[in-house]
Amino acid sequence: MKKRTYRGMEVKKVNRAKLAEAVAGRDLVVGVDVGKEVCFGSLVGSEQGVLVTVKWKRPWEDRAFIEFLQSLGCRSVVVAMEPSGSYGDPLRGLLWEAGICVYRVSPKRSHDAAEVYDGVPSWHDAKSAAILAKLHKDGASELWPLRSKQDRDLRAVVRTMDLLDQRFHENVNRMEGHMARYWPEVGAWLDFSSVTFLELILRFGGPGQIAAKAQEARQAMRSVGGRFLKGEKIDTVIRSSGQTIGVAMTAQEVEELRNLAEDTLDLYRRLKEAKRRVERLSQQRPSIQAIGRAVGKGTAAVLVVEGGDPVLYGSSSEWLKTFGLNLKERSSGKHIGRLKITKRGSGRARKWLYLAALRLIQKDRVVRAWYERKVARDGGVRKKAIIAAMRKLVKALWYVGRGDPLDTSKLFDVNRLGLACS
Repeated sequence: MKKRTYRGMEVKKVNRAKLAEAVAGRDLVVGVDVGKEVCFGSLVGSEQGVLVTVKWKRPWEDRAFIEFLQSLGCRSVVVAMEPSGSYGDPLRGLLWEAGICVYRVSPKRSHDAAEVYDGVPSWHDAKSAAILAKLHKDGASELWPLRSKQDRDLRAVVRTMDLLDQRFHENVNRMEGHMARYWPEVGAWLDFSSVTFLELILRFGGPGQIAAKAQEARQAMRSVGGRFLKGEKIDTVIRSSGQTIGVAMTAQEVEELRNLAEDTLDLYRRLKEAKRRVERLSQQRPSIQAIGRAVGKGTAAVLVVEGGDPVLYGSSSEWLKTFGLNLKERSSGKHIGRLKITKRGSGRARKWLYLAALRLIQKDRVVRAWYERKVARDGGVRKKAIIAAMRKLVKALWYVGRGDPLDTSKLFDVNRLGLACS
């Protein structure tokens, strides 16, 4: 390791003539560590080690850095970067615009390589840049092209949908907490996320106000719930409002509840519109359409946007890994560690997969039978069984995205489950 390898020199102070002589007609790899204010770039030649480490202020000197690379007269220049949030996106766009290919290196790989690189467990920007260049030369990177406008639009609406979904369910949970205090019986008949319930609270406030205007409340429930809401359920809810054991509400508590209902209804409508936009923008994506028929188009869009199109992966195991659902183990000698998922993929995708697996467990008799047996075998632990169902579902959806129908009987041994002839 050369002395001062990690010393960063300002781009404008580099002796370009001397550096150009060293790299003329050669291939150059540049590892770039993107910081919030300062970037470091380690230049590595075809066979040499780090030739020089440069630094520049972002975003003000990003163009100057690219002009510096272009002035060296190399045969080719490639840049290796980490996906460090959104800070590096402007630079990556400028590099591709200048005809310089950008490769992505996993942050986990670069972190693990820190001590192996020079025998010192230190970690700083200049060293990180050098490690990124080395990892690329070792083949531990992948091409990182810019997303198309269509992909960016779909990604934006998918993330909007997810944000609204999260906020909506947070509000529903708050509403459930309030009802536990003021009207604990109502949850037995109305879902707290239903438009009927939210409209009832928005228009009347709390159980006391509903009971006082029973006829108006009954008519409102009929109007919102329509033919799907049975009259006997309406009567039960109205009667319950006058007989509840809940705490009597003050005027300000009623106002608080109505504000919460109003906000939740607004989120519900915005979420519904976001889902429509997702469906509209994913119409030309065959894999989303195919997976959507199995788990819903919203879930399908999240999986493809966050994990990539399954047709681009060589196996179902590769696609599974992108969601952080591949298993890791820590064992040594006689100690056998527990298998756990790595969680290195998209947490957003895992959330939607979790919900999809729960729906499948509820609705599919094969999955439900396997799940119940798995829970019994694990001593009543349900989470492990749900995660196992998620893993099986992802592998199945890899085939679905490539044109096969979802057939849960191929995921589980129906003979062992006693379902072969039923």
